[in-house]
Amino acid sequence: MIQDPLALTALIVGITALAFWLARRFVWASRVGATLLVIAFGAVLSNLDLVAARSVVYGMISGPVTSLAIVWLLFAVDLRSLKAAGPRMLGAFALALAATVLGGLAAFALVGSAFPVEGWKLAGVMVGTYSGGGLNFVSVGRALEMPESLFVAATAADNVVTALWLAATLLLPMWIGRFFRKADLPAGGETGEVEDPMQGEARVSVGSLTLLTGLALGIVLAAERTALLTPQVPSVIWLTSFSLIAAQLPLVRKLPGSLQMGTLALHLFFAVLGIGSRVSEIFAVGIEVFWFTALVVAVHGLAFFTLARLLRYDIDTTIVASQAAVGGPSTAMAVAVARGRADLTLPGAMVGLLGYAAGTYAGLMVAWLLR
Repeated sequence: MIQDPLALTALIVGITALAFWLARRFVWASRVGATLLVIAFGAVLSNLDLVAARSVVYGMISGPVTSLAIVWLLFAVDLRSLKAAGPRMLGAFALALAATVLGGLAAFALVGSAFPVEGWKLAGVMVGTYSGGGLNFVSVGRALEMPESLFVAATAADNVVTALWLAATLLLPMWIGRFFRKADLPAGGETGEVEDPMQGEARVSVGSLTLLTGLALGIVLAAERTALLTPQVPSVIWLTSFSLIAAQLPLVRKLPGSLQMGTLALHLFFAVLGIGSRVSEIFAVGIEVFWFTALVVAVHGLAFFTLARLLRYDIDTTIVASQAAVGGPSTAMAVAVARGRADLTLPGAMVGLLGYAAGTYAGLMVAWLLR
């Protein structure tokens, strides 16, 4: 079993690099996505007892490194350019978020009795993570101070359900696609090679990387100091808000590399999530945490796909918007590419990035409402 901090760090970076390489090299891996690959690699290592279950390395990545990831990724959210995602994609994503909130409320009502003390926290975390991806899982979980045992079990359940929903969205068009209207494809927009901004290369310099690091560290510090002055407001709210404000400044927008740095840091966290995804932990807390998680996504899918059908959204826009909410930008783009809809990759990524900002607020709102 690997326990040495330096060896664990090298292994986490190694499986992250392997996941990205596979996603760029092989078609099957690109459809699965680097996110699920790195989570799967971590889970395999953990469930085979090849790595330590607890380490200071995991705490550093889940804490400071993830805070930096939040800032860097939010630097890529230009609120004025969201119109490029298109009104239909933005509308579909808004419906997906509403369906996730409905799923969280339904799960709390039906299964929440199994968690009489912490059920409201579990609902908030699941609404957060299924409103923009795993980044919001840790943001809301940290803000609500979820107990470690429940957090680990919820992580394992979330990883399983996310993987299942990704597979479902790739299969659903074959089963129900005929019930949705046909898409209005742009000229030549059905297929084509598209650079993945979540994995693509950027022209960066030492100066821009230094500025991005300094700005991110400054925002993290400012958020923590502000939270001390306003103990009723979690630091992640300040972190998200300060990052979004900074992202609208021309100086920050012109600095290349924030998306790549944030993606790398976030995937290191995904590796740690995978390592924490021990099947035994789900049963240790109770299988109810899995049913709670699955119910949130099931209600999301049923409500969202029904509304999308009634509002005459095409099936591809529907599944990309759903993945942007449930899995985040990476899986949204993976689904768009798998469907041969190159024109939906950028809109999917953009609303997924918007979910990084909206998911934290949505998750905390539901938690405080149910509390």
